[in-house]
Amino acid sequence: MKRYAVEFIGTFFLVFTVGCTVISTDSHPGAGSLAPIAIGSALMVMIYAGGHISGGHFNPAVTLGVWLRGKLPASDIPGYMAAQVVAAVVAAILALFLKGNPDLTAKQIEVAPSLVAEFLGTFALVWVILNVATAKATAGNSNYGLAIGFTVLTMAFAVGGISGGAFNPAVAIGATMMHLINGSQVWVHLVADFAGGAAAAVAFKAFAPADDAA
Repeated sequence: MKRYAVEFIGTFFLVFTVGCTVISTDSHPGAGSLAPIAIGSALMVMIYAGGHISGGHFNPAVTLGVWLRGKLPASDIPGYMAAQVVAAVVAAILALFLKGNPDLTAKQIEVAPSLVAEFLGTFALVWVILNVATAKATAGNSNYGLAIGFTVLTMAFAVGGISGGAFNPAVAIGATMMHLINGSQVWVHLVADFAGGAAAAVAFKAFAPADDAA
């Protein structure tokens, strides 16, 4: 249960930061173009805080990738993903409350470019996580949180304007609740993010066949 609680806490603050920095109203301004810095930083500090307990996934696509890589028992998948999604829902509710429950309308995204953008962003994120936090060659390093947070920051700046830059099914669900993602299009993020996480795990195992879970 400790691991699930840590996953809840980390995902909560990640999604909460997304809401509070991206939602902008006249009375409650957001961070504008600097939001990716805050979001990447939130992920970084939560990973440093909880990574030694749960692995610091805070993302169902990461959980999928880590399981496929062989570093997470299948029995933990439901608990991890449930904690992440519930945390996203709670964070969205609180962020909306603090922002004054604004009446927002999510913009429509172009499906094909957004699928590619979300896939590539999530692939990059999970690829970095598997290499800096689970590989034998980088075991014991102290820079994994910074590398992971900066991956989200980089991808958000690179393709966030195309897809919204979720790279995380839990973030996508929370963002949909906050009307930052159109509910009819959230499937784009879910499909692309899980696919990106799975592809990163396959790539990691292909490039490091001797780096098994043992």
